[in-house]
Amino acid sequence: MSARRFSLCRADEGTSLVEFALIAPFLVLLLIGLVEVGRYTAFAIQVSNAARAGAAFGARDGYSNDIVGMQNAATNDGQLSQITAKATNSCTCADGTASDCSQTSCSASHVIVYVHVNTSGTFNALFNYPGIGSSVPISDTATMQVP
Repeated sequence: MSARRFSLCRADEGTSLVEFALIAPFLVLLLIGLVEVGRYTAFAIQVSNAARAGAAFGARDGYSNDIVGMQNAATNDGQLSQITAKATNSCTCADGTASDCSQTSCSASHVIVYVHVNTSGTFNALFNYPGIGSSVPISDTATMQVP
């Protein structure tokens, strides 16, 4: 009788099922976290690419004053309605002094024009995480020199 009782205590059937039931919630949380990090990264890349696309549009010869065109290029590249863009341009003289973007303001050197595009958007998480919240603002700025 004692041999039978001893064999019942050592039975391993169902042990792996219990272990899986204990670890499964942690695996699901890890999977959800990985999906959220991937979504956040993809959105951040889209915001960054949109800023670069707007700056590249403005850096083309003759388009540095087309503020609306730069903003449209950025938002069209973003492919998401949550991305907004703000474009500006600035100038300096080749010798490093400040300029108001007119050739006459640079005495002995030429004007260097820069375009700046700032894009921003809000990443909306699938769940509300403690300490993080359900929405996270993301922004990026691209600056390019007009040739």
